[in-house]
Formats: sequence, structure tokens, C-alpha cells
Amino acid sequence: MKLKGHQIIIFGLPRFDAPIESTNYTTAKLLARENEVYYVENPFTLRDFFRLRRTPEYQLRKEHFSLTGHSLIETDTPNLKVIIPPILLSVNFLPENRLFRAALKFNEFLIRAKLKSILETYRIRDYIFINSFNFHYPTLSEGLSPRLKVYHCLDPMVLPFNRRHGVVSEDILVKQSDVVICSSRQLYEEKKQQNPYSYFVANAADLGHSSKALNPDLPVYPAIAALKKPVIGYLGAIERRMDYDLLKTVILANPDKSFAFVGPVSREFVPDWFFTAENVHFPGPIDYDDMPAVIKGFDVALIPFKKDDVSSSIFPLKLFEYLGAGKPVVAIDFNPDLKEFTKGEVTFCETADSFSEAINTALQTDNAEQRKNRVTIAAENTWENRVDAIGDIIHYHLEQVIQP
Repeated sequence: MKLKGHQIIIFGLPRFDAPIESTNYTTAKLLARENEVYYVENPFTLRDFFRLRRTPEYQLRKEHFSLTGHSLIETDTPNLKVIIPPILLSVNFLPENRLFRAALKFNEFLIRAKLKSILETYRIRDYIFINSFNFHYPTLSEGLSPRLKVYHCLDPMVLPFNRRHGVVSEDILVKQSDVVICSSRQLYEEKKQQNPYSYFVANAADLGHSSKALNPDLPVYPAIAALKKPVIGYLGAIERRMDYDLLKTVILANPDKSFAFVGPVSREFVPDWFFTAENVHFPGPIDYDDMPAVIKGFDVALIPFKKDDVSSSIFPLKLFEYLGAGKPVVAIDFNPDLKEFTKGEVTFCETADSFSEAINTALQTDNAEQRKNRVTIAAENTWENRVDAIGDIIHYHLEQVIQP
């Protein structure tokens, strides 16, 4: 990575201690290898305060909410510190109008005041500001005068909570950023129409973690080990993006197999039939540390995302987590870009019949050489490589664009 010796403020959407590893915080940790990084997490609102005030999450932060305070939370990563923003007004319920934008400006003022206190106390000068998919606060960097403003665009906007104001806010953010980095080619094609300094850097995976599944001494996660073999598994959120019609056909056609869907379940999207099927299992959410033990128990790993305009811009982390664990992967052909990155080692299917056939073929033909090839592909798509690419793009703009 060419980007070295800089001070970087990253304003991220996830909180730093979220139970699931995030692209945003992983990027912060890896940029801190060569730079001094401050991660500003998504602010608590008044609604969060009343909902979480008795939780350990709130207790950890309560000494750091001061508007003018300059305390930081130290992390286990050298050169990485966390800034806790002040508690903000809850405004997302408002309609998209002048009142909402005025309330949002006030919230941004509060965050900005806290950041200015931090900047002055720690003599942070000539720094890089990265908005890591926190499009809810599009003009936060105004008045902070960073050397470079970067927007890291990670997903299409789907959920009603995000779309309510996010479509307008992200448009503002993309246009006012010096650099836009997108996690899929479709997002890149969209954003470059608004900002010519847009780039495509795909998502990746933590190979060091997922490859623990290859350790013969690692026990399979108990809820998966208890299932009848073979286990056809999915790890991740079980929600709207999944093709339940295709899955139903596949599950009915394979009564001899256990289908495990591991992760949080959005019940409003999952048909009732799935909860009563004898060979479908929902072990529930897991800790990130348990991910290798879960995937180790899969005989075939699935990515059953429906093929639509939203999924075509998704670059799922689980793809390379599965490959890093050496597992055969069967997916719907929802994003054509994925074939370029998987070099024939993942089967992408158009129909339920071909999906079912691919599962059975994988069970019959999986071997040591294929597992080795999958791990090799995962090694080409690590977070280290991706963050190096992001750092090189930022370095180029610092050295060749804004200061040629």
C-alpha cells in the first residue's frame, strides 16, 4: 500500500464493537497498518438512548458522549482509536422536506463540534476524511476542511429506513466527494455518472479466519454437527434478497439432505413453509468467531440470492469466506461480475433444476485439489489486497490529482 504516514478519519455506519465483522471497521483496521486512523462510529440517537441505556453497549460509551469532550476509546489495533459522537435527535421519521434537512443539519453540527474538539486536541491536520457508507450524514465534512473527501459505497439502498432519506442524501454525498469507491461494478457504473472520480474495488473476506475451517482439530459447530449429512448450508442474514421460490423447489427435490440457514431471520420475508419443512433448519445467529466451525460443517455452501436489479450490485463477503474454507459453492447467477473473480470454481445457476444438479455434482466430485484451488482464489481476494487497492487510489489522488 502506497498510502503511508497519514491521519485518517473514517465515519462508518456500523459500531466498532458490532458482533459481526464489517467492511467499514475492517477497512479502518487495515488502513491503520501504515496510518493513524480514527474511527467515528454511527451516532446514538435519542431513540437509541432509551432503547439501549441499560445495555453494556451504552455503558461502554456513556463517558464519551460529551459534545466538547475529546476522550477516545483505545482498540487492540495499533494506530486505531474510536471516536464516540454525541447523542443526536431522532429525525428519520420525518418526511423528506425542509424541516428534515434542517434537523439533519443540526445533528451534523453536533457531530462536527465533537470532531473539531478532537482535531484541535490531538493536532490532527491535513487529514483524509472517509465516509464509509454512512450516507445518513452527507454534508458532515463541510467546515472540517479535510485534504481529501472519500465516499466508500458498499451496497445498493434497499431497506425503507435507508431509502426514506438515503437516496437524496447519497446523491449529495457522491457529488461532493473527491473520490468515490464502490464495492460492485454496477454501483460503480451508477456513481461515475455523478462523479467521474469513481472506482470499483470489490468486497473480500478474512482468509486468516475462514481458513480455520481447514484445521482438522477444529470441532464443527454443535448445531450443525447434530444435523443429518449431507448438510447444505447458508451463513448470513435470512431476509428479502433470497429466492425462496427456487429454494423451495430445491429443498423438495432433495429430502435426503439437511438445509441449514444460519443467521438472523427476518420472518416477514420467509414463507411459513420453510419453518415446518423437516429438512430445513434455522440454528439462529452466531458470533463471528464461530464462523469457521459453522462453515466446516457444510458439505456444500449456498448463495441463493434472487436475480434482480438490487442483487446485481451485491458482492457478498460470504462468497470468499466459503472459498477460504475450501467449500464447494453453488449460487444463483445474480451478479455476473462474480464469475470473473471465481475463475470457474463456483457454479452459478439460472434455474432450480440446475441449482439442485449443481449441489449433487459438488457432493459427488469434491476433492482435495478443488479445495486447494478454492483457497487460492480466496487468497487473491483478501481484505489486505482490497484495502491496499483503496489506499493506492487515495494516494494517487493526493499526489497526482489535487497536488500534481
